[in-house]
Amino acid sequence: MKIVVLVKSVPDTESKIKITADGSGIETQGLKFVMNPYDEYAVEEAIRIRERLKDDTTVVAVSLGPDRVEEVLRTALAMGADDAIHVGDPAFEGGDAGANARVLAEVIRPLGAHLILGGKQGIDDDAAQTIPAIAELLGIPQALILTELKIEGNKASARRRVEGGDEVVELTLPAAVTCEKGLNEPRYASLPGIMKAKKKEIRKVGLADVKLDAGQVGAAGSKSKLVRYHALPERPPVKMIPGDAAQQAKELARLLREEAKVI
Repeated sequence: MKIVVLVKSVPDTESKIKITADGSGIETQGLKFVMNPYDEYAVEEAIRIRERLKDDTTVVAVSLGPDRVEEVLRTALAMGADDAIHVGDPAFEGGDAGANARVLAEVIRPLGAHLILGGKQGIDDDAAQTIPAIAELLGIPQALILTELKIEGNKASARRRVEGGDEVVELTLPAAVTCEKGLNEPRYASLPGIMKAKKKEIRKVGLADVKLDAGQVGAAGSKSKLVRYHALPERPPVKMIPGDAAQQAKELARLLREEAKVI
């Protein structure tokens, strides 16, 4: 079985995000990037499936983006992925979910993947569109936001969260799925795994390697465009109310009525 795991490089949630002066993007200088947290569940699940099947199953990590994505690919290799592919080319820059899915689908197609996994969404744009679009382009079934996945032969049984309960769906492989927190507990990369990952070759794929032209990828192939970033308004300073409980309650009621005007 061939399993493809899509991983994305995103800003660390603990980083302070700054918008560029012209509002066209975020300042990446000095910004720490990590593997998208939901993609960690996808990598872990792929490795667990390989361990359960105990056959010639291979796990291939794939990431689209600039050179920094090689770091998250190394992380996937250190966790236990067998191979890694960096999909990178200046022509791919600025693509929306649809354009990116078009590129990734053409990279995945010749791999003969039986299963495509990824996180339920990227924590940077929260779009949750790329993998569903890949499934559509490849003409394969999909199941999203999984909390359980079972593989038996050429069938998959997936439990997914829906409003008010859980839903169980069955899919015929090949298929694409997205992973949610609770599906598993991602492992830490071991020191031997990290050392082996540093020596493994990461295959590079560019525009010349896919059956697409420049007008179908990146900003040129996108149907949507991010116009401008806006910073969230700063929170007003905290106001401490002195006195005992009765005095504080009285003053709080006055502030809510006269200043906040909520009562």
